[in-house]
Amino acid sequence: MRAEVPAVEDTMSLTPQDGDAPEDSGRHGGKGGGDRSADRRRRRRRALRWSASVLAVVILGTAGAGYLYYQHLNANIKSDDLNLGDAKDRAAKTQANAAGQTALNILLIGSDARDSAENQKLGGARDTFDGTPLADVQMLLHVSADRTNMSVVSMPRDTLIDIPKCTDPDTGQSYGASSRAMTNESLGRGGAGCTVATWEKLTDIHIDHFMMIDFSGVVSMADAIGGVPVCVDANVYSHTSTGKGSGLKLEEGTTSIKGKQALQWLRTRYGFEDDTDLARAKAQHMYMNSMVRELRANAKLTNPNKLRKLAEAATKAITVDDGLDTITKMYDLANELQKVPTERITMTTMPNRYDTYDTGRVVPTEDADKLFRLVREDIALDGKDEKKATASPSPTVTDTAVADEDIAVQVHNSTRTGTLAPVSGRASAVTGLLKDKGLTGAVADTSAATSEETTVIRYPSADLQADALRVAKVLGIPAGQVKKSTDVSGVTLFVGGDWRSGTKYEAPDKKEDDDTTPSSAQAMNGADESQCMHVDPAYTW
Repeated sequence: MRAEVPAVEDTMSLTPQDGDAPEDSGRHGGKGGGDRSADRRRRRRRALRWSASVLAVVILGTAGAGYLYYQHLNANIKSDDLNLGDAKDRAAKTQANAAGQTALNILLIGSDARDSAENQKLGGARDTFDGTPLADVQMLLHVSADRTNMSVVSMPRDTLIDIPKCTDPDTGQSYGASSRAMTNESLGRGGAGCTVATWEKLTDIHIDHFMMIDFSGVVSMADAIGGVPVCVDANVYSHTSTGKGSGLKLEEGTTSIKGKQALQWLRTRYGFEDDTDLARAKAQHMYMNSMVRELRANAKLTNPNKLRKLAEAATKAITVDDGLDTITKMYDLANELQKVPTERITMTTMPNRYDTYDTGRVVPTEDADKLFRLVREDIALDGKDEKKATASPSPTVTDTAVADEDIAVQVHNSTRTGTLAPVSGRASAVTGLLKDKGLTGAVADTSAATSEETTVIRYPSADLQADALRVAKVLGIPAGQVKKSTDVSGVTLFVGGDWRSGTKYEAPDKKEDDDTTPSSAQAMNGADESQCMHVDPAYTW
């Protein structure tokens, strides 16, 4: 059951309005009982509107209570730069759909920082106090352009990927690019903006915002929410003789957890299923889904003290990018998020396999590339989208191309994939091919290789559209793979992972089931209340 969230009106009322004062017959002068009843009804409606906005944002660990202590709550919010990578590594901005709507991509980051006495106490490991923080939880939230569905992709902490060059905005320190590094190390290379840059480099998904929370933030938020039901299929105690484990101790069945116990659930690795980070991600998905259901089922909360605690905890708990650094901005985001029905939320884990050379780590698979493509193309992971046309319509051309020899095109090597290294010299090879076909203005880009699942041509402005389409026609690249993007300065050909060799481009075949979510992503529906974590028998009591 999900309660309907009341409509939100007069959204920017920052000061008490008429009728907001506590009831006192002496303050009403000549007003009669009917007026007092009307005042009470107005106050009750305001309380409902407050709760709707607060709870909608708290679903994602933030607060949108723009009505409660506006300036005070604004001062609680910590912000940082969105992306610390080089501009050339940025993914193209999300394109609007036919109705002019744009999808939202938000990266949720859980930091293991031991940078305060409280975080140290919760995190343990005294020798790591104030050490380099790690991004041990990373979830990409994709909200569809039409706001009908939400997809969540978790990346296991133990994933080996390439981290781009990042520069700390506060100290100016530059961290060089790193290959085959643990994904959680990105946070320690200048901040959350480097984790964002790492995701964009891997997935080619443009990230609009990030939200980061630490140990104490999780505890305070869980306490303010008041409890989230979770389930285990046996008694569990996450503890080993050597001191490993989260310390979580629960009886078989369903328990409402909050505070420190909620943090333990989210951190539990030893005790769930195969004792890996993959099982931990599954438990985190269960918790988030349950939290969404709990909050929406109680969306008519009218307790002012609880609302204040919720708003205080949420604004103190998180760090956000500059695009979310005020209550107003977060309130606007909340309005968008609450449009998505619970039953259209799909939680997944990035498909992966154990690394050949480091069996304790994982790497993305081809299924991961497919999952990222579905997110890029705004295709719902629950499979409930209306059937899309199988062929992309030809773009409307607003100009004519110049002579072939006058077309300036830069060729970039983007043949790197989640499992394969880039093909050396590929940009030069395709540049030579273009020159042989008469496009003598082609130039090979010598910068580091990037990743594009499918070969694509990008152009920055309408006057270069015809040139870009001409390049596509010469090489046999479908017109649907020619995209406008302000992230390039001229016509740019990105030779993708689908063209790693040969002189003839062959467009990938579209299979009937090509847009289905890979089973290896372990999709979990937000409305599924039957989920229960399997306990490793070695950790029962």
